Amino acid sequence: MTASAEDSAAGDSGGGIAATWDLVIVGGGAAGLTCAIYAGRGRLSTLLLEKMLPGGQIALSHLIENYPGFPQGISGSELAEGMHQHARRFGALIETAAVAGIEGTEGPFQLRLEGGERELGPRARSVLIATGCSPRRLGVAGEKEYYGRGVSYCATCDGPLFSGKPVLVVGGGNAAVDEALFLANLASRVTVVHRRDQLRADPILQERALANPKIEFLWSHVVTEIVGGASVEAARARHVASDEEGEVTVSAVFIAVGETPQTGFLPDGVERDEGGYIVTDSDLQTSVPGIFAAGDVRAGAYRQIAAAVGEGVLAYRSIRRYLEGQ
Repeated sequence: MTASAEDSAAGDSGGGIAATWDLVIVGGGAAGLTCAIYAGRGRLSTLLLEKMLPGGQIALSHLIENYPGFPQGISGSELAEGMHQHARRFGALIETAAVAGIEGTEGPFQLRLEGGERELGPRARSVLIATGCSPRRLGVAGEKEYYGRGVSYCATCDGPLFSGKPVLVVGGGNAAVDEALFLANLASRVTVVHRRDQLRADPILQERALANPKIEFLWSHVVTEIVGGASVEAARARHVASDEEGEVTVSAVFIAVGETPQTGFLPDGVERDEGGYIVTDSDLQTSVPGIFAAGDVRAGAYRQIAAAVGEGVLAYRSIRRYLEGQ
């Protein structure tokens, strides 16, 4: 094992991102960044590849109240940036790149990056998949057409664009209610459309949303179409029991109805469950020796930041043991 990322970059591949690394981490959320902190501190040459901004879904949360050590809460962007800088401090190299594929049945693995020719990327003696999940789509008319013109999957990102205007949130879980609470600080009115007759979010979030005068609920409804002209102007919703359909005038539709694991780039040999989540053993190793998975992308993961941090630590321990065995 090489002493540092800098040493590895000058090693057997001739330098830079294309070098052979002890560990390549795919995904820069809580699990990936935590593993990078431990791996860098443990003097494994470590490269982390993130296709967006470091922090993943953390960076999109406007306020995190249940991460230990921050009794008043902390913004997601601030926590994500702190983890990012922490990993860099211990020598992990963090690059913006999307992985298109992984080749090999045992280490070293060859990663391919998205590009015109699915260009060759780094080689890795071990790989941690920590890609998390992407927002699930509704699949209704107008959703794709109005994406970026009033349809959004991130209130923290796009909410300020609709300050003083009526908006709609689809969903009833923690993410949807958190989005509604955030938007209530900006929008003139927030309508939450939920297919059930009660929310699934944590009780404390439910209490806040139900008590907020700017948030109203359309219970037992599903969105059937998003309509407008140059941008979103309304959403059509159908009652699940009566099939009666109506229209809600809004300037934006924020969708928070679950997530899909980002595993499409993985080789077939990496076992996944029916939902597409990666199956691992108790050491977070996948069905391919040398490839590990941690965080929300893993089957059975408890989808909380603190849990993802813990899995990042466990992944490091297991990866180090694997490398020492090699």
